[in-house]
Amino acid sequence: MTMTDPISDMLTTLRNAVAVRKETVSIPYSTVRLAIANLLETEGYLRNVNVVEKETKSKFKQITMTMKYVPNGDPVIQGIRRVSKPGQRIYSTTGRLRKVLGGVGISVVSTSQGLMTDHQARKKSLGGEVLFKIW
Repeated sequence: MTMTDPISDMLTTLRNAVAVRKETVSIPYSTVRLAIANLLETEGYLRNVNVVEKETKSKFKQITMTMKYVPNGDPVIQGIRRVSKPGQRIYSTTGRLRKVLGGVGISVVSTSQGLMTDHQARKKSLGGEVLFKIW
């Protein structure tokens, strides 16, 4: 099975896990996916992120993410939207990075200094590829 867009696959996995209220979800390991997962954990959208070296079923590394829910059972992640896609890359300068839902959500931007949120990119005056928005 070939994957043309592993980031979209990760976001779809998160979206589906939220829809069925799963506690944990696993995805194949890559450095970009791990950086995105760690950023989402830092921003409070995921409870925990672990790299599992070997499981009994697979010889490849997996990233295990623990989903985060508020006390009444609603998920912290309300929506995810992919912005830049393999067929159409979307780049933005510092001045054109907009807040997501008035600051409720974040945009994840790939900059020359690594992955960061739109707030961090504006603070450092960096533009880059807007990967996705999450709220």
